Amino acid sequence: MEQVDTLIIGAGASGLFCAFHLANFGKSVLVLDHANKAGKKILMSGGGRCNFINRQVQTHHFVSQNPHFVKSALSRYGSEDFIALVERHRIGYHEREHGQLFCDDSAKDIVKMLLDECQAAKATIALNTAIEQIIPSDSGFVIRTKHKKDNRSASIAAKSLVIATGGLSIPTLGATGFGYQVATQFGHTIIPTSAGLVPFTFTDKLGEMIKSLSGLSIDVIAYNNRASFQLPMLFTHRGLSGPAMLQLSNHWQLGEIITINLLPTLDAGEYLLKQKTKQPKQLLRTALAGILPKKLIAALENHLWQQHKDTELANLKNDTLRQLGNTLNAWHIKPSGTEGYRVAEVTKGGVDTRQVSGKTMESRLQPNLYFIGEVLDVTGWLGGYNFAWSWASGYVCAESIAMRG
Repeated sequence: MEQVDTLIIGAGASGLFCAFHLANFGKSVLVLDHANKAGKKILMSGGGRCNFINRQVQTHHFVSQNPHFVKSALSRYGSEDFIALVERHRIGYHEREHGQLFCDDSAKDIVKMLLDECQAAKATIALNTAIEQIIPSDSGFVIRTKHKKDNRSASIAAKSLVIATGGLSIPTLGATGFGYQVATQFGHTIIPTSAGLVPFTFTDKLGEMIKSLSGLSIDVIAYNNRASFQLPMLFTHRGLSGPAMLQLSNHWQLGEIITINLLPTLDAGEYLLKQKTKQPKQLLRTALAGILPKKLIAALENHLWQQHKDTELANLKNDTLRQLGNTLNAWHIKPSGTEGYRVAEVTKGGVDTRQVSGKTMESRLQPNLYFIGEVLDVTGWLGGYNFAWSWASGYVCAESIAMRG
């Protein structure tokens, strides 16, 4: 039976990062993954450029039922640490809005960096390997595996076991709920999961209106009673996307209304009243032409104020204009749902962090069992924060296992 100090399940961002740090601490490390390639989700992130970190990473950039859980890890491995690693590997990168850092060339550079570090540290990676059974033992765990190509079975003994399997988002890349199954096996509670950082979908007439505007992007403030984001919104043939919608989806539950301020820098009601004074004979669509795209005005006109579309401003009551302005500054709509795990960038929910140590990532219920990365109930904002969590949780897990001797 093969024996290793630590076995890591999952060759994604957190798993690979934990692996080479742990191996550098002098531990024998084996990483197993059922996929045929390591770092698949990294490769498609950031449009293939990988938004690998954000310059400013703080606790409030994460959603969790236990929001203080991330503090310790983020304080011990920060953005500057990962940026230094990237620079050491001479990977070109650039900064976009809101502190987001992207590769100049390709996300492949980040995967290569992680694999090169694993190779240099002598951390072993075995792909196409399914986990059939995990058995706790006096000295740790026995993991029974089967190779997916030749059906060869094997048993591996490990002192420590790290679950770095990620969430349910983008199943075409191999995402499964295996990590949640392992957690449940050892008595852990799973916070109900749902798609995060995902576009909203709409039905009926509203859905048709949105579809007609596919490709149009405008700056908005999107909010509900839990969060607010001033960012671009994109109309698509499926619904509403863009950074504003993706961010808000992390704070939304099915059946809730969201509110969109289509004119975030303007009091639309006051603007329309001034337009009525200046040019009383103009129509609403003419008055709005300078501040909203014509295509959007036409769609809103048919959807929200069709009865007024051919009425001159002079013949509209001031209260009516204020009401129309309020609608533009606070357009209340109810999504029918989201596009789901198929396109979601992350999974909300996961292993309840109240049963995991924030300082070590070790289970409070099962000694020598660790959880890192997206499998936990920690969901970062759009902008490199989920990678920040992968790096930080992977690092502190490696450090804590190494310190145990």
